[in-house]
Amino acid sequence: MNIFCFTGNLGNDCEVKHTTGGTAVCNFSVAVSSGYGVNKQTNWVRCALFGKRAEGGLIQYLIKGQQVAISGECSLRTWEKDGKTGASLEVNVNDLTLVGATSRPQDQPEAPPAAQPASTGNDSVDSDIPF
Repeated sequence: MNIFCFTGNLGNDCEVKHTTGGTAVCNFSVAVSSGYGVNKQTNWVRCALFGKRAEGGLIQYLIKGQQVAISGECSLRTWEKDGKTGASLEVNVNDLTLVGATSRPQDQPEAPPAAQPASTGNDSVDSDIPF
C-alpha cells in the first residue's frame, strides 16, 4: 500500500491543463515544513488531481497560501538536465481537504458579516431542555 498523508500550504495557484485524450489535470505544489528554529526545513511536493475533480468547484479554492491536507499515491521522479540530476516528490491526490480558514475565491467579493440577534437581557435556560 502506497499512501502518503501530509499537510502544507500551496505555493502558487493551481493550474488546470488537459491531456491529449481530453482528461483534465490540476497541478499544484505544496510546501511541507518540518522542524523548528535553525532546524526548520521546507520540502515541496508536486500534486495532481485528475478527471472531474480537476474541473470541479474545488479548484477555485486552491490558491496560493491555502492550507491543505492531502493523501494519495506517492512517487519519486528523477531526471537529468545539463549533466545535473534532480528529483521531485509527486503525489497523485486521492483525498484533499481544505484546512484552517478557507480562502475565498479571488473573483468573489467578501460577504458582509451576518447580523447577530440582539440580546433580550433574559438569557435564562428554556425549561423544556432536559439537561
